[in-house]
Amino acid sequence: MRLKTKLVLAITGLVFLIAAVLSLVYASQLLRTAVQQTYDTNQMIAEQVRFALQQALETGLKNQKVNPDNPDQLRVLEAAAVQDNANLREVVESANRYSLTVYDINIGDSQRYTLLSTTPGNVGEPLPLRPNYSQLLAAGPLQLLQAVFGPPKVFDVVVALDRNGQLFATVNVGVRTTLLRAFYAPWLGEALTLMGFALAVALVAAFLLSNLALRPLEEISLQLDYWTSAGESGDAPPAPPHQDMAARVSNQIEMIGQRMRNVEEVYSALRENLDQIMGNLQDGIMFFTGDGRAALVSEAARRFLQIEREGILGRQAREIFDRSTVLGRALWESIDAGITLVKEEIHTENGRRIEVSVDFIHDDENRRGLGALVTLRDLESAAEIESELELSRRMAAIGRLTSGVGHEVKNPINAIVLHLELLKNKLAGASPPALRHLEVIDAEIHRLDRVVQVLVDFSRPVELQLREQDLRPVIADVLALAAEELSTHNVTLVSRMPDQPLIANVDADLLKQAALNVIQNGAQAMPQGGRLEVALEEEWKSRGGGNRSLSPAWKTAVLRIADEGPGIPEEIREKIFDLYFTTKSGGSGIGLAMTYRILQLHHGTIDVQSRQDRGTEFRLRIPLAATEWGRRNPQPAGMET
Repeated sequence: MRLKTKLVLAITGLVFLIAAVLSLVYASQLLRTAVQQTYDTNQMIAEQVRFALQQALETGLKNQKVNPDNPDQLRVLEAAAVQDNANLREVVESANRYSLTVYDINIGDSQRYTLLSTTPGNVGEPLPLRPNYSQLLAAGPLQLLQAVFGPPKVFDVVVALDRNGQLFATVNVGVRTTLLRAFYAPWLGEALTLMGFALAVALVAAFLLSNLALRPLEEISLQLDYWTSAGESGDAPPAPPHQDMAARVSNQIEMIGQRMRNVEEVYSALRENLDQIMGNLQDGIMFFTGDGRAALVSEAARRFLQIEREGILGRQAREIFDRSTVLGRALWESIDAGITLVKEEIHTENGRRIEVSVDFIHDDENRRGLGALVTLRDLESAAEIESELELSRRMAAIGRLTSGVGHEVKNPINAIVLHLELLKNKLAGASPPALRHLEVIDAEIHRLDRVVQVLVDFSRPVELQLREQDLRPVIADVLALAAEELSTHNVTLVSRMPDQPLIANVDADLLKQAALNVIQNGAQAMPQGGRLEVALEEEWKSRGGGNRSLSPAWKTAVLRIADEGPGIPEEIREKIFDLYFTTKSGGSGIGLAMTYRILQLHHGTIDVQSRQDRGTEFRLRIPLAATEWGRRNPQPAGMET
């Protein structure tokens, strides 16, 4: 069905519905008015008959003696007075004859027997049982229509005549619904005529309004034809000549929408690839358009410049760079003056060394400036990464060596233990000094076996049981486990936990082992007792200086463990994470190496800060889970990550 036909039908139906509702309301009000007028008229007739009845009774019962104990005598005299009064009969007959809605008139006594009626057969019989006319007055519109236009029914308008406060006689004027219907018919015809006229007007109005409503749609269709004609291929099916206007516009909009979706898909794919590339870059990248506005800013560049993420894109270079800092002033002056920088080394206020490059892009044909590319590189981070790679290579080499040594040493130890047991059995009756020497050999062999087993365990691949969980209860378990041992060494434990959860993807058992190793080292560094501070914090900015950065994690949870011991000498500070390196008598040199490995498996970092006679502080950094980053720092639209 065409849109124009739909509009004509819709408008016609709406106007017809409104006209029908108004006509029904009008007809209902007319019917109620007719019912009320009929009631008023018949009520007046009943009052006239009652007055004539009263006059007839007064005339007929005058000078009549009635025995109070004989009510039947009174009823006989009452009937005679009513039936013999010619004036009363004339009033009743004329009212019934000339009224349009009166069906019959009945006069009854106190016992509801008919004394006088326009229907001769009713005299002496009980009054007919009929509903009271007041029911029609109280009926609703639908009930009223059903009563009037339904099966014929007679309603009585009743007027009572009292004597000494008691019912003496009644006047019942019967009104038949068919008479009401005949009385109401002319008004109903007028209402139906009005509805027909409204329908005709609706058809004309619908035709005019549909043409008026479709005119803007035709103009839109012409505009869409202009925008879609350039992109249509030569083999695209042409639109049908008599296609509905709405269908044609819908097809054109769908075509434009499909093109927009295709462009959006290409743009989203390019942006996703670019975001992935920029996110993996450790160098800061910024691109400025020809008018000096930022069009591309990587996350690393934002961290270098210490600027907030909101509102960077589209801002001028002078609004982004802080000229109060060495790095910001150098970049602003270079871009403002158009001076190219090639691997310029800049020392910032906090002592960091940053390599800066500013390259300007020009159009080869007219030498017009197209923009500027800024590259920032942290030289200290590069050196730290090289150091970490070297340490990782050493750890890998040690792992391969220990794995081979452990395997080769384990077999001879097992053979020695077996033969030592055989030798004990053969020397069962030997002298005690000889047996004591055998016990010493047995104890030392078992100690050597434990050392080799630890070596094998350290070099064996670890299967992580990672799960996203709050770090606060994990560290709380470690503190509860170490509290009793620390109290026996006169060490006071002071702990601080954040109010908000820090969710990280960790193996809780391994992380507890790493934290417990550092806490025990801190307690052992204070043989006379002291204060050991353990604090769990969140860190949102990278910190330079001494970081063993195993994986770049900008948003991290930091576990700080600080003691009041003598500190670690600077000459051995870089060796404390080496396997079997220890300065304690009886120490194994495995604890900190295992802690370093556990942090490495979690893509975390560990660094140490120590001052002579001022104590040592270890900082264990664990990357927060991706869900925690999104909850704390939602990425605004258009921001590179």
